[in-house]
Amino acid sequence: MKKLNFVNKEVNLAIAPKNDVGTDKWSLNVSAGDCEDYVLAKRSALTKAGIPAGALRIATATTKEGVGHAVLIVRTQRGDFVLDNLTNTIKTWDKVDHTMIAISGANPSKWSVIG
Repeated sequence: MKKLNFVNKEVNLAIAPKNDVGTDKWSLNVSAGDCEDYVLAKRSALTKAGIPAGALRIATATTKEGVGHAVLIVRTQRGDFVLDNLTNTIKTWDKVDHTMIAISGANPSKWSVIG
C-alpha cells in the first residue's frame, strides 16, 4: 500500500490537469494531461517499482457528474484498489463514486464491459 499511495500522490502532483482538445490522446511522460495520461504514468511507475503488470488494470467510468473518466485498478490480495487523479485517497473498487464501464484484462489490449 505504501507504493500505491506514493505513486498515486506523486503522479497526481507531477501532472497538471489539461483536457485533450479534439481527439482523445493517451500519452506517457507528460507534464500536463487528462485522466488517461495519469493512468499511464501510474502504471509505468508501479511496474518500475516492482508491481507485476498483470496486477494492473485500466478502467473507464463515468463520474457522478456523468463525465467520462479513466482510473488505474491494482489487484491485490487485499482487494482491488482504485488510483484516481481526482483524489489522493486510494479506495477499494466498491467504494468509488464512479460508474465503471469497462476494464482491461492482464493484457491491456483486451477489455471487458462491466455490468
